[in-house]
Amino acid sequence: MVEMEQAEAQLSELDLLASMFPSENEFIVNDQLALAELKDCVEKRTMEGRSSQVYFTINVSLDFSEADMVTFSLSCVLPFKYPTVLPEITVRSVLLSRSQQTQLNADLIAYLQKNCLGDVCILNATEWVREHASEYVSRDASPSPNKQSSLQPVDLTFTRLWIYSHHIYNKCKRRNILEWAKELSLSGFSMPGKPGVVCVEGPQSACEEFWSRLRKLNWKRILIRHREDIPFDSIADGVEGQRKFSVFEEKAFNVHGARGNHMDFGQLYQFLNARGCGDVFQMFFGVEGQ
Repeated sequence: MVEMEQAEAQLSELDLLASMFPSENEFIVNDQLALAELKDCVEKRTMEGRSSQVYFTINVSLDFSEADMVTFSLSCVLPFKYPTVLPEITVRSVLLSRSQQTQLNADLIAYLQKNCLGDVCILNATEWVREHASEYVSRDASPSPNKQSSLQPVDLTFTRLWIYSHHIYNKCKRRNILEWAKELSLSGFSMPGKPGVVCVEGPQSACEEFWSRLRKLNWKRILIRHREDIPFDSIADGVEGQRKFSVFEEKAFNVHGARGNHMDFGQLYQFLNARGCGDVFQMFFGVEGQ
């Protein structure tokens, strides 16, 4: 069965990537549900029950003369038919302007189309970025005279939204949360279950757009429980310097309960505390974390 061979190839490559990038911040599976579905399908030898594409991020640290170590993030989505079709890969970095990022991504896809179609290719893509990223950073290095004036004031504020929902179960909503955060270049996390928690951080305009989309979905109850707005002078330095989370991912903490819909709040507190956000726990739940 072609579909099973594709699924097996995806799972084997994910295992390889996990071994090649062992650090917690190097290889991050953003959608654990999709990975669990993939593993279950391969184990049971059936594609029934698979509804989500695997979405993950690889962070590559590169050394540039004008900076110490700069991270280039490869956000990757594996279509169901991958590797027969190419993966969806978007490369981002604070060193890239929008035009540089667009050109780099276009050239990467052209390279994969020519050399890797039909084969697993995430490692090839990663190596290509390592070898060629500096070429794009050096292009159009001189800033445009009108660049600063074109920025909207709202984009000179770093925002972090802590969103509380009565519950987050629906697969479509969970997928929307992941995809919108990726599209808007936001970092943070979502915790499904009852209650549901979403944290997004990044430029204020992007966070506002995320919240505008999210609140329009059908919810029993959803609200911004806490908000942080931090002004900064430089988009690149300001955004990256304020982030508490390196990417956006869905987190599950020892799922339990009769319906498998409750999380271990102690693990959630430890997760938040490790990122300097432990004080938010009491704002959410009215008790001190431990």
